[in-house]
Amino acid sequence: MDISKNDLLQLYYYLKLTRRIEDRVTALYRQGRILGGAWTSNGMEAISVGYAYALEKEDVIAPYFRDMGAFLVRGITPQRVMAQYLGKKTGITGGKEGNVHAGDIHLGVFGFPSHLADNYPVAVGAALSFKIRGERRVAAACTGEGGTSRGDFHEALNMASVWKVPVVFFCNNNQYAYSTPFRIQMAVKDVAERAKAYAIPSEIVDGNDVVAVYSAAKNAYDRARKGEGPTFIECKTMRMHGHSEHDAAKYVPRELLEEWKKKDPIMNMERYLLSNKTATEEELKGIDERVTKEVDEAEAFAEKSPLPEGRDALEGVYATPV
Repeated sequence: MDISKNDLLQLYYYLKLTRRIEDRVTALYRQGRILGGAWTSNGMEAISVGYAYALEKEDVIAPYFRDMGAFLVRGITPQRVMAQYLGKKTGITGGKEGNVHAGDIHLGVFGFPSHLADNYPVAVGAALSFKIRGERRVAAACTGEGGTSRGDFHEALNMASVWKVPVVFFCNNNQYAYSTPFRIQMAVKDVAERAKAYAIPSEIVDGNDVVAVYSAAKNAYDRARKGEGPTFIECKTMRMHGHSEHDAAKYVPRELLEEWKKKDPIMNMERYLLSNKTATEEELKGIDERVTKEVDEAEAFAEKSPLPEGRDALEGVYATPV
């Protein structure tokens, strides 16, 4: 697939921005300044950036908590992200939440709960509405490999296949569902095997290669727009931090982490851009400096933002009249 230089540099920018924001969030969490928990996508940024960047403006996503890259690609700003983590009024939920259990429907980002893969049926519902209305829109959803063992995952795939809706399911196979390694989660070698039970085409891609994820996603979206139904894409990667930032992940063999460290998605993209002469060292340095400036400004914005007032708790809350 031919990808323009501008798109390749944008993919690199979003990889760097995602990593830098979440590194800052981790630092703030360890300083006790985060009002809630912190879940990051360190080492897995290529998946959310790749699948989100391949979408069109009118499409929607049903993300999960390791999809920071998708949030940023869809237009949720670093300022809103940092304010969200600090519980400020300018955050995505206006101070009602202290982490990324949030969304912005105006940007095509559904909010999500902790329980995976509850977002899969939501994406199927959105995709069904697109089909009924005859729209060329697509819904994308992502979950971890552990989420594929839940009932809602299987119900979503069954409905999507039977109704042939324009949805693409992504699985972030990061090897561990909290502390449970993949090898004792399921009997199949690849999560993609599970899609076959529902007659859904599947593909396995390198989840640390943003170009591979982008290309696979783009092809699956094109297929969905043609009315050919859902696709399941398994992205193989490794979770380089614990389940969340409070988890030291001592259950993960150090040698496994060392092995995957050599496959870092940002390093991969840098090598790709330089070896293909798509970018120079100076251009990459410029992107790095831009990202640092944006994250510094986002943190400053969040620090200066006000906390919500008590009455704000009633805003955006729906109740049935008695």
